[in-house]
Amino acid sequence: MSNNVYQELEERGLIYQSTDAKGLKALLQQPPQTFYIGFDPTADSLHVGSLIPIIVMMHLQKAGHRPIAILGGGTAMVGDPSGKTEMRQMLTPKKIVENGEGIAEQLGRFLDFSDDKCCLINNADWLSELKYVDFLRDIGRHFSVNRMLTAESYKQRLETGLSFIEFNYMLLQAYDFHVLCKEQNCRIQMGGQDQWGNIVAGIDLVRRTQSLDAYGITFPLLTTSNGEKFGKTAGGAVWLAAERTSILDFYQFWRNCEDTEIEKLLSFFSFLPIPEIKYLSQLQDNTINRAKEILAYEVTALVHGQEAATTAYKTATNRFGSADPELKVETSSAIINVNLQESEENLPILKLNQADIITGLTLVDLFTKTGLAKSKGQTRRLIEQGGAYLNEQRIEEDRPLNPEDFTDGKITLRAGKKRYYQVSLT
Repeated sequence: MSNNVYQELEERGLIYQSTDAKGLKALLQQPPQTFYIGFDPTADSLHVGSLIPIIVMMHLQKAGHRPIAILGGGTAMVGDPSGKTEMRQMLTPKKIVENGEGIAEQLGRFLDFSDDKCCLINNADWLSELKYVDFLRDIGRHFSVNRMLTAESYKQRLETGLSFIEFNYMLLQAYDFHVLCKEQNCRIQMGGQDQWGNIVAGIDLVRRTQSLDAYGITFPLLTTSNGEKFGKTAGGAVWLAAERTSILDFYQFWRNCEDTEIEKLLSFFSFLPIPEIKYLSQLQDNTINRAKEILAYEVTALVHGQEAATTAYKTATNRFGSADPELKVETSSAIINVNLQESEENLPILKLNQADIITGLTLVDLFTKTGLAKSKGQTRRLIEQGGAYLNEQRIEEDRPLNPEDFTDGKITLRAGKKRYYQVSLT
């Protein structure tokens, strides 16, 4: 960690804009400073797009600062128009509470909430108690409609239609900053780059109502090389909850990133040292795949724990192959301690019954069925090249599977040096 956490965030590309870089650098050299980031509970899980603000909070907490995670139980009742082409679906109060519980549990995996080092606050605590006329008189008078309409989030929506309830969102988020500054001595607000207008509005409100300097930082919104929003797949969003996105699919999402994205993704989503990240991003040919495995392992370990990351790495290696783990790649990642010499209980398993053997299932059929080969033709070529094994014995030719091949109801298949599959007879 650098002497100033602001510099660390800059070097990792995590700062898109800030309201006063010089002032923020000076302020963050004096821990502990209190800062906040909001999370509206629009679903019962966060997704990979939420990882950037979470990781920024982790960097700042490691540097001695105090994060406040705002659960937007109040603002979710309105809906943030930022980055949306149409009005968000209105959620019931019950659903908002349920979603908030899921998000609170997830945030607890990343941040240290002990001894007031971090706190989780629901903005419904003050927003739901507001009296509308009083709010307009005391807070609304500080806002210029002309200036609000220059915010990018509003300008985009004016073309497709902006509801009056959404128009109020900026006031509510600004009021959050006002309350947190007054009650928690919170001087810094952070959010995605689409939150710039809301953050600036909050800073202006704090200055007008409390005569205090406040600050804002935004993070870049990630997109793919095709310009699509990062964290989307053909199946939808990539979630942090294993119930929504399996741990293996989560691992594979990162493992399948583009070669050109390695440096950016490792800088954003891992805590590996920056010189090491630059080294990994410059690898070529098969070694770049090792860098992708390191990325996938690091992010999966961050979200789901090191044991889950290890299992996902082993399973992915067995099913889809791997960069050679013995490649001389310099890394401090714990992936180097993972032994890919699988024990049987760690192998992916295919279950067969007696009827499969009776009907004459062949070894070629079996390799194709497990996915060790993509087609029967590929399996035959694998056998011809000496790369197919049954119970560690090289397969010389295709033949029907028979009960004698099983020991204690199990056989082990191997394709090449490192891809294994276990078949059990039920």
